[in-house]
Formats: sequence, structure tokens, C-alpha cells
Amino acid sequence: MPTETNTRLVPIPFDALEGWRADDHAAAWRAFHRSAEYAAIHPPKTRAIGIDGDALAQIAAIAASMPADLDGDSARRFFEQHFVPMRVQEPSESGFFTGFYEPEVAASLVPTPDFAVPLYARPPELVEIDEANPPPGLEPGMRFARQTGQGFEPYFDRGEIERGALSGRGLELAFLADRIDALFVHIQGAARLRLPDGGLLRITYSAKSGHAYTPVGRVLIERGALPKGSVTMQSIRQWFATHPDQVSDVIWQNRSFIFFREAAVQDPALGPIAAAKVPLTAGRSLAVDRTLHTFHAPIWIDTRLPPAEGGGALQRLMMAQDTGSAILGPARGDIFFGSGDEAGRIAGRMQAAGDFVVLAPRGRS
Repeated sequence: MPTETNTRLVPIPFDALEGWRADDHAAAWRAFHRSAEYAAIHPPKTRAIGIDGDALAQIAAIAASMPADLDGDSARRFFEQHFVPMRVQEPSESGFFTGFYEPEVAASLVPTPDFAVPLYARPPELVEIDEANPPPGLEPGMRFARQTGQGFEPYFDRGEIERGALSGRGLELAFLADRIDALFVHIQGAARLRLPDGGLLRITYSAKSGHAYTPVGRVLIERGALPKGSVTMQSIRQWFATHPDQVSDVIWQNRSFIFFREAAVQDPALGPIAAAKVPLTAGRSLAVDRTLHTFHAPIWIDTRLPPAEGGGALQRLMMAQDTGSAILGPARGDIFFGSGDEAGRIAGRMQAAGDFVVLAPRGRS
């Protein structure tokens, strides 16, 4: 199926999906059911790849009327009855998968000598704009800008904010002990904060500065600080630890800055509510390019875990429930591994090619 991205969706039978019958379809169903409850009421937009959002909403309505806990065989039959696998074929590249997670870090609601790195709420003058038709003076692709009496202008970037551009305005939600922890909270877009009284506070994405996202790993590669292919969260942290005098210069190359909002931890087993407006499920939620993929669509992935995590096959059905500034391309996926240090260890190392198969509504793809 041709699209403006020169990507083809090629129909294949379910039997051609290696590992399909061995997957835990009951777990996939629970993640899909969360999407279905939302998508049945709020049909997702059809994006450039061409998965019909209205048709997906019709299937979601059927799923939402069914039990949230379905046995694996019944769940598998549902997916096979209502969807057809469509392999994403991109002329220039194969599928590629990374990982993300929800950090869990110690924090304080007030600044102290030990907790002095702020996480900010969204400033009221920072507004979302039409990135396809930005106002005069703004670069194409900017989704946020400062609203003034005269119009719109670019907002402060990361360097300006870290040098104090927002100090004294009372926008601080919480304070961390380490600026590198704060950087990775920004990269992941959410965190669980452990407070001194034992309480747990979740913060999640609210807005961003509007400037383009530049991966710090790419900056380190371009400077010859890290070799290509060896960039992981762990290697980046190690480099920063041994080059503290260069931290600011490197991270300020990423002008994008994230603002947060508080969110309740209603179910500790689930992740934050993400771009698709449903809670993320560890190992079943996938971040995709939001300009290409229809949220809530099931996606089959066939890739491998990092060598340091055993390198085993990772073949499973996931749901398109989030997006990210670095997740660009029709066969690009970012796997949500869960919350906490163990999830972070795996997510930080995840970089692997693989097969990317979208499940399209039958007869409407």
C-alpha cells in the first residue's frame, strides 16, 4: 500500500509471524482492552501509513464490551478475526527498536542542599501551535511557543532554563539530587518520585519548549567521545561521570526541554498515561511515529533483547500507545519496559533491528 512516505504495507498471514502462537495473547489483550475503552469513544486519527482510525474504533467498541481478562486462545482468535497483519516495508531501512521506561528517583517537594535540581510545570505563556503552519518567526515543526501580546516567539531553550530563566516563578514541581537523573527523566518523559516521607508522586509529560530534540548520544558520537554502536544510557552516564566539566556543554546541545504535570499512581503495576491517553503496560506498549501511525493499533514486533540481557528473541504483540521526539519513521518502535531500575537497565541497552508488522482492521486497510 503506497503512502507519501514511500512505505508499503504488505499483507501476510498470521502463520507467517514467527512466534505468533507462542505469544501471551491474554497479556496483549489486557493492553489492547485499555486502548479499546478509550478508542471506542474517541476514534483515533488515520495517519499517513493509512490504518483506518474509524474502522479501528469500531473494533475497539466490540473489544470494550468484552471482559478485560480474556483467556489467551480467545484473545488470539479475536485478533485473527478482526485484523490482518501488514508488514511495514521501508525502502531505505528495516525496522529498528529501542526501549524506554519510567524512572523512579528520590526527590523533594522543596529545595534542600541535597535536592536542588528542579523539574518544572508548564508555564502559562507556553502554548501549543500548529506545527504544520507555524506563525511567522517560528521554525516549521515547532509544536510549542511563547504567546505574547504581539504574537508568538520561540521559548527559552534548555541552556537558558538551566541557567535560571524560570527561577523565582514558582513553577517547580519537585527537586532531584542529580542533574543527569533529571536529564533522563526528561528523555523518558515521566517518572515516579520517591519522597522523603515515603510517598510516591508520579510526574508525566505536559509540554516541551518547542525546540528540536537532539540526542545527547549523537552529540557524544559526533565529538568522538563515544564510538557509534556503543551508545546506551549506561555509557552516557559513565561518560558524564568521568567528564563533569563537559556536562553542560553537551546537554545544552539538546535545546528541547520538557515540562511536567502531577499524575496519580492509581495502579503501581501500570505505567503513566501517555500520548494515546491510556496507561502504558510494561512489555506491551510501543511508542511510534505519531505522524505516521494510528494510535491504539496492534503492532507485532520481532526483534531481540540486548546481548547483555541474554539476546533472546522478543516476539510479541504490542499496542501503539505513545510517541517520542526521537521516534521517527514507519518501522521505528520504542518499547516500554516498565518502571524502576531493572526496566531502565534493559531499556537503556535496547537497540536492535527487527520486523515491524501493523495489524490493520480487516477490509479497511
